[in-house]
Amino acid sequence: MHNLGQTRSCKRNNFFLLTPDTFVRTVLPGMKACCAIVHVSAAAGANFVQYTAEFESGSELGGTDAQRFIYVLEGSLQLEVDGRKKELAANAYAYIPEGFQHRVIAGRSSRAAVIEKPYQQLSAVSAPQLLISTEGQISSHALGDDPDLQVKCLLPDEMAFDFAVNTMVYQPGAALSMVEMHVMEHGLLMLEGGGIYRLDDSWHSVTAGDFIWMAPWCPQWFGAIGKTPAKYLIYKDWNRHPLAGRPHESRG
Repeated sequence: MHNLGQTRSCKRNNFFLLTPDTFVRTVLPGMKACCAIVHVSAAAGANFVQYTAEFESGSELGGTDAQRFIYVLEGSLQLEVDGRKKELAANAYAYIPEGFQHRVIAGRSSRAAVIEKPYQQLSAVSAPQLLISTEGQISSHALGDDPDLQVKCLLPDEMAFDFAVNTMVYQPGAALSMVEMHVMEHGLLMLEGGGIYRLDDSWHSVTAGDFIWMAPWCPQWFGAIGKTPAKYLIYKDWNRHPLAGRPHESRG
């Protein structure tokens, strides 16, 4: 049945919510039998790119000169990098530093969340190294001493990394303890369950498959609703001074 133009998707200055009924697929350079749902990019004012890559059997992602983070949502991928081949099953992930030549190939139908960002080098700090792991290998910790809200930091909290990617799991009824407003921007992909997200001055129902982009200082809050836990994958820029990478204004 036609939805008569109705959707939960919406776009505002400080955020947007994208729901699967509005996803449009495209092919990025280098992709072979693969497509991308581009969720956010510089076209929306973001300082990173995030997309979901959908692979057919035998397909390939294509390369990038930027640093890349890949989290396997479904199926499995083979990562060829640094002379090695590594199989990435569901919930496995890889961080590939800027400039690393690599290939990502699917032996069967698969999906992955992909984040790409130009690297912001710090003086006297070495760039991060290749990292391959699984979410199951990462220990979780409670956020704000709430055992019903668990966080896993998928990248090390080291100054070499200029962004962070976490998974957060809320038991039914769990919620953030405060409305957050901060300098970091977010890319958030709902993985399981659902709930209510406050974004700016409005409230939105969200569920697995939805994507949210939040600009710096966008008021944000989430509470899990339902009988099953809610889980999301969330990106934020991290470990850099707010002036880093900003163009100098003319003082004429």
